[in-house]
Amino acid sequence: MIKKTILENGVRVISEALPNLNSVSIGIWVANGSRHEQQELNGVAHFIEHLMFKGTTSRTALDIAREIDSVGGILNAFTSREYVCYYAKVLDQFLPKAIDILTDIFTNSIFDPEEIEKERKVILQEISMVEDNPEDFIHDLFHQKFWQDHPLGMSILGSQNSINSLTRDGIITFKDQMYRAEDIIITAAGNVDHERLLLLLEKILPSIPAGNGRGNSAEPTHKKRIEAVERDLEQVHMCLGIRGLPQSHPRRFDTLIMNTILGGSMSSRLFQEVREKRGLAYSIYSYMVSHADSGSLVVYAGASPDRHQEVLELSLEELKRLKREPVSQVELDAAREQLKGNMILSLESSDNRMSKLAKNEIYFGEYQSIDSIIAGFEAVATSSIIDIAEQLMDDESLTLVLLGKVEDSHHFSGITLQ
Repeated sequence: MIKKTILENGVRVISEALPNLNSVSIGIWVANGSRHEQQELNGVAHFIEHLMFKGTTSRTALDIAREIDSVGGILNAFTSREYVCYYAKVLDQFLPKAIDILTDIFTNSIFDPEEIEKERKVILQEISMVEDNPEDFIHDLFHQKFWQDHPLGMSILGSQNSINSLTRDGIITFKDQMYRAEDIIITAAGNVDHERLLLLLEKILPSIPAGNGRGNSAEPTHKKRIEAVERDLEQVHMCLGIRGLPQSHPRRFDTLIMNTILGGSMSSRLFQEVREKRGLAYSIYSYMVSHADSGSLVVYAGASPDRHQEVLELSLEELKRLKREPVSQVELDAAREQLKGNMILSLESSDNRMSKLAKNEIYFGEYQSIDSIIAGFEAVATSSIIDIAEQLMDDESLTLVLLGKVEDSHHFSGITLQ
């Protein structure tokens, strides 16, 4: 059973009782992320996420680690472009301890200047680690180009320059501005009682300042962009993308199935054609990125310098094929069952259930039942896939980014989905 309570200051508390589980997962979600930063503060949301584990008025960083370890629990956090989450997973008997630790770091972190400098070095190393891994770095480069001149194009981690320029006052000011009640959602799933959850949270929730910190972010615009970044690598890494759909778009089920057919699994068209039949790439796949107001469909591949152009041409051909030829009923049914199965299997864990509660609230404002999602997949037909492909696959948003030994990038300027 799912229950939701909105407190007087605007904090939302949502729980799903799963009495057959021995665990409880609880998360404190802040519904803003890197897209809500200014350019000069890029990376501050992620920096704050790190600093929240570095000591409070009553616990050192070591105390925090030891306490969660002593109950066999998991304590972690992550930052995205549209939200930050601090979460814990414990046996149900230790829920009070998990809440005590989570709420302590969320409200009482001290942002010690010495810890800030230590963590600055850690984040700079994290940025360097991504840049040293071309299969990771190419995706950052692609999003910077695809969302160019828009906050969605900024790195979640920030840049070397922006991280080095962040001050303690700037970090605290940003947190005070953004961590406000109307942007905070607390979700819990597992063997949890909603009323008991509210009682465990009652000491902390009223102290969270009312209001919200998010400004209105303009919807991004797109134009065709091609970029090659020269680097001495054994492979040429490629991201090819077009616009997608927002999280809550009514036609999202069409694009999810379309992506699965295109490159979402080992049985997909891209994997079978490029890797299995031709042996041109070890890794090739496609994926969807969906935000509150926009999205993208991206194809990734890594190929040798003398074969990457062939891989690109095959990828373009498979994209064009989706709007030119109806997919077979066999492909459609297989993709539909794959997505339904993946979803149902993922919801067998309390942490995934907890995350689903929060994301549904952020993007839909209400819970999306499993039955309604299955119904959405069941409604997809071969005609609806070709229709959405025709809508999305044009040259207006077509973006190609290459990383590696690209001798002549000029001949890529003529690529088209027409």
